[in-house]
Amino acid sequence: MFNTGSTGFMLLATSLVMLMTPGLAFFYGGLAGKRNILGIMMQSFVSMGITTIMWYLCGYSLCFSGDAMGGIIGNLDKAFMHGVDLNSPFPGNHAIPEFVFMAYQMMFAIITPALITGAFVNRVTFKSYIIFLILWQVLVYYPFAHMVWGGGLLAQWGVLDFAGGIVVHATAGFAALASVIYVGKRRDKETPPNSVPLIAIGTGLLWFGWYGFNAGSALDVNAVTGLAFVNTDVAASFAAITWLVIEWSMAKKPKFVGLLTGAVAGLATITPAAGFVSLPSAVLIGIAAGMVCYLAVHLKNKMGWDDALDVWGVHGIGGCLGTVLLGVFASKAMNPAGADGLIGGGTAFFGKQVIAVVGACIYAFIFTYLMLALINKITPVKVTESDEDKGLDDSIHGEKAYDEGVL
Repeated sequence: MFNTGSTGFMLLATSLVMLMTPGLAFFYGGLAGKRNILGIMMQSFVSMGITTIMWYLCGYSLCFSGDAMGGIIGNLDKAFMHGVDLNSPFPGNHAIPEFVFMAYQMMFAIITPALITGAFVNRVTFKSYIIFLILWQVLVYYPFAHMVWGGGLLAQWGVLDFAGGIVVHATAGFAALASVIYVGKRRDKETPPNSVPLIAIGTGLLWFGWYGFNAGSALDVNAVTGLAFVNTDVAASFAAITWLVIEWSMAKKPKFVGLLTGAVAGLATITPAAGFVSLPSAVLIGIAAGMVCYLAVHLKNKMGWDDALDVWGVHGIGGCLGTVLLGVFASKAMNPAGADGLIGGGTAFFGKQVIAVVGACIYAFIFTYLMLALINKITPVKVTESDEDKGLDDSIHGEKAYDEGVL
């Protein structure tokens, strides 16, 4: 009944996207100070458990079952995987089981809120983060996943997002900015990354997993799958080198962390466009990602926003930039299921992309800020000064990443 090749590929892609969450934990864990390594890593890993439970209970259904509230959210017809059995085909591609599609999309739901955590490292209590994780998914991620990928309002309007420029990166990035503004600055902003090699390992896992993130979003094995794969690698490479060159010229030294950050910026930026644009367009998107995200990080510093691990500048701005550039470079010659962008005469499509991503950013920012204020009435969001000075690994979790004899 099912195509074994397509099913096998989607299971592999699902595994790759799952690997990105531990990769993100390593990336953030390396960037954090040595007293806050476990705290930031645990915030990624705990999402794997809680989000999986939520996805089974209602998340998958709210994203990919029916329509409610005018196409803003799904319904509960498939809650607890009701009606999804071994023989249920995925409606979008009958070659693969719906179980496999459900698992693939679950990995996206897991990593999206985890992206936000890099912004407020060592400033947020674990209890408030758990509440935040649950509410943010239900009221931000689920609606946008449904509206864009579940046949909801934005999909019906003609908005495209191949693998998560709007749904994942723009919403998470602007939620991160709202979080930073709400919780305020760190008491010690000068703490250097505790392990650059750990950052490199995390980047490698993210880059590797991103092939499943983008190529897997074709939801089949065909030429578009290959296009998304190659575009992903090319954009990341051009962005990494662009960032390296800019920082080298400014700081007079080639920075390894800069190279790695540039690669992640390129990966985030190509995500919405990977399966809809040509290879030369991916090159331009990668170069733009390296330049614009680098400038965004410097703007953040100038504005005094203490986004510790540059979630807004890399993911938020990268997701927005990629979504807008999709509106410029999209081509039906590359993917007949897509659209023609601005350079192909698609002025209306370009406008829809801009409106959709701006709306998503505004909603994610405002809702996140208000939600944190509400959570703070239930339990303190920000840690005490003494806990922050001591480090969250010890003060909240009672553990240490390294033996004191090592560091």
